[in-house]
Amino acid sequence: MDPGFAMEDIAPIAVLMDELRSEDVQLRLNAIHSIPTIALALGPDRAREELVPFLQDSVDDEDEVLLALAEELGRNFEEYIGGKQYAHVLLGPLENLSAVEETLVRDKAAESIAKIAAVLSSAQVEEFYIPLLKRLSQGEWFTSRTSSAALYPPVYPKVSPSIQEDLRKGFAALGADDTPMVRRAAAKWLGPFIKNLSKQHVLSDGLPIYRRLQSDDQDSVRLLTVEDLITIAQQLTPPEVKEQLLKQVNHSIADKSWRVRYMAATHFNELAEAVGVELVREELIGQYVQLLKDNEAEVRTAAAGQIPGFSKLLDREVVLARIVPCVRDLSHDTSQHVRAALANQISGLAPLLGRDATIEHLLPLFLHLLKDEFPEVRLNIISKLETVNGVIDIELLSDSLLPAIIELAEDKSWRVRQAIIEYIPLLATQLGKPFFDEQLGNLCMSWLGDTVFSIREAATINLKKLTEVFGVDWAKVAIVPKVMGMGQHPNYLYRMTTVQAITTISPSLTLPIVQSEIIVPLLQLAVDPIPNIRFNVAKSLEVLATTFGNTADGREFVQQRVVPALEQQKNDSDADVRYFSTRALQKALSNPAISGI
Repeated sequence: MDPGFAMEDIAPIAVLMDELRSEDVQLRLNAIHSIPTIALALGPDRAREELVPFLQDSVDDEDEVLLALAEELGRNFEEYIGGKQYAHVLLGPLENLSAVEETLVRDKAAESIAKIAAVLSSAQVEEFYIPLLKRLSQGEWFTSRTSSAALYPPVYPKVSPSIQEDLRKGFAALGADDTPMVRRAAAKWLGPFIKNLSKQHVLSDGLPIYRRLQSDDQDSVRLLTVEDLITIAQQLTPPEVKEQLLKQVNHSIADKSWRVRYMAATHFNELAEAVGVELVREELIGQYVQLLKDNEAEVRTAAAGQIPGFSKLLDREVVLARIVPCVRDLSHDTSQHVRAALANQISGLAPLLGRDATIEHLLPLFLHLLKDEFPEVRLNIISKLETVNGVIDIELLSDSLLPAIIELAEDKSWRVRQAIIEYIPLLATQLGKPFFDEQLGNLCMSWLGDTVFSIREAATINLKKLTEVFGVDWAKVAIVPKVMGMGQHPNYLYRMTTVQAITTISPSLTLPIVQSEIIVPLLQLAVDPIPNIRFNVAKSLEVLATTFGNTADGREFVQQRVVPALEQQKNDSDADVRYFSTRALQKALSNPAISGI
């Protein structure tokens, strides 16, 4: 072979080695991200024999470099080293990465090992993966034992019954480890592991591991067992759940640590569905009420988020007797976050209770929450009114709704103002045109003059959506005159908003409205003293040309009114105006029917 080619063959690995020794972290990161390219250059044999061993020795580096390496090795890297039959070769470097100190690196390495496990044959798993799993599970340092917990679920279905038994024993040992971090990992991965077990082994092996972890002295371990409880319940029949798990369900919901109760509250609906309707009605109602009345606001917030979902599993009379009184208490809760969570969910009860019960029990609570001092509470109620509107007439709320909307519209936080703008089209649909025109029309126009650009932008989009809701005839009377009137305002921001509003709204209008109401004031703004306004006019004319240039009348309009204005702007003193007018003119003339006139 020519010596020059030999040098070429050596180069990729040598360059990688040099870059990985560089003091510059970014250079080392780039080198790691280029290993697929280097493997491709080396070919499968040399990638296996030289590149992988080199990477296996490269674990003494910055965490972000090791994280990138763990990620790259899990991205179908086996394709570069000869295919699936050699995938086990990658386990070496990943085993080393699974034992480092940084949690993110270990987690990513375990994730990549699990991906490789999916392509390994049963023979490869037994010859290479299981020994690796045993080494990590029995490692001296807790880091490797922690990583090993994630590696049990992917291979359990692939191995023989005798090895499956060893895996169950190995996982049980992790659940009883002296180090809390290892027990936490076992609690985190117990659910996925149990999904692979037969029902007999769930009862004989899975349950004892779960019970040990569920009674752990560390709350950081116990809180992770809530999801395990749901997984186990899904594998068992309701009578078995009642016999085997009822005690643990009660313990988790009444745990002395608020973090565990918080997890139980967050996953309460999943738990209720897993244990079955009978147990829900016999046992869980009392437990749920207990969570809604918890001492900790975080727990009450999480429990409030589950109200409609849990109530669906109950009879209407039970909801009225047990849940609604708690909802009433929560609406007066001292924590604004609890009230906000309730406001987000309370409307979900209306379809379950029906019209009369909603008016009697929920309507006073809606009205109370609409007057809440905290903007998010009022916003959450308004955002979910669609659900209520299907059950009761929204007019019943309108007296309280209007003051709440006006307060939110004038809130000092622009994000609150923006959020309420986004709900206006939905409210307009529900309230109807007369109510909207009378109560909210002026409010929508006032947002066009807001000091914050995002609000003015949202206000123009809002007007477009309202035009789609109420129709162009309404827009011609209610919107267009007011928008065009702002074009004469001495403050340039108002004039700018007029131009931007035309750009946004005009695709929803008709050509006669544009010709009679919009084009003349717009062309006056084309010679405005402010360059920003002039180039926004060019953008607006571009939209008019592309929107209306598809009909005979529209083409004539573009040729007579739009093109001359853009031709004039092409010679503007400002570079931006010249650029946008030239671009708009090209778009306008790209229509052959116009350019040929």
